[in-house]
Amino acid sequence: MHVLVEQFLDFITLERGLSDNTNTAYGMDLTSFMDYLEAHGVKSLNTVKRNMIVNFLMEEKDRGLSTNSISRKLVSIKVFFRYLQQEGLLNANVTETMDSPRLWKILPSTLTYKEVERLLAAPDTRRKLGVRDRALIETLYGTGLRVSELASLTLDDVHFDSNYLRCMGKGRKERVVPLGQKARDWLTRYLEEVRPTLTHDPQNRYLFLTNRKGPFTRKTIWKMIKKYARLAGIMKNVTPHTLRHSFASHLLANEAPLRVIQEMLGHADISTTQIYTHVDASRLKAVHAQFHPRS
Repeated sequence: MHVLVEQFLDFITLERGLSDNTNTAYGMDLTSFMDYLEAHGVKSLNTVKRNMIVNFLMEEKDRGLSTNSISRKLVSIKVFFRYLQQEGLLNANVTETMDSPRLWKILPSTLTYKEVERLLAAPDTRRKLGVRDRALIETLYGTGLRVSELASLTLDDVHFDSNYLRCMGKGRKERVVPLGQKARDWLTRYLEEVRPTLTHDPQNRYLFLTNRKGPFTRKTIWKMIKKYARLAGIMKNVTPHTLRHSFASHLLANEAPLRVIQEMLGHADISTTQIYTHVDASRLKAVHAQFHPRS
């Protein structure tokens, strides 16, 4: 069970871009909960019942924890269980019906068009690895893929004749994502000029390769994005997930239908995609405040 906690903490850091402080808070809350379950003989999260969580929280209260601390622990458990359910690792989410303080909703951080352009221009494309990195970032922003989906792409997933990528998303669900001209151009250059210098093994089918001839991991892509964001002078906390958020919000800003964005992102539920309507609304409010004479 502790291994699942570590996977969750990696996810919220590498894919969701949450801060170290948030990661530490989740880690402390969930570790104490896992310790409690193990002390009571629980060996699988699929056997956790609602009353076990309530009893855990009551014991925390008896230890003198404040209401705010107990509420935070419940939020941590709910978010963790929701993640497990989305990953297909939990048969049923017993926390769905549990009352809790309203889960805070932090609007996802996005880049402006100019910031995206600066990020894309950051790799030195006079170098072969710069071409690879530009192709990777163009693909990430141009398709809205999750970082794990991008890392697992193979040569067989790219269909230049029809201008689309095929990827395997959450729950082993396959989906098709359009491939824009910019990403297509940089991918073509990378495949023609760079990838053949990284491997001569025909059995190596991964699309993006490191200079060690192996596939990228989520962490290496995360580090790459961080590096180029610094070089581009972008002061925001930029992660691979920031590009996914930017992909969605920029589509919405240009009047793409929400259902279409949902399909491209691979969201099972339209409510997950609807957060981008709030992102766009916040942008409109900022414009209104800046330019309207009665704002």
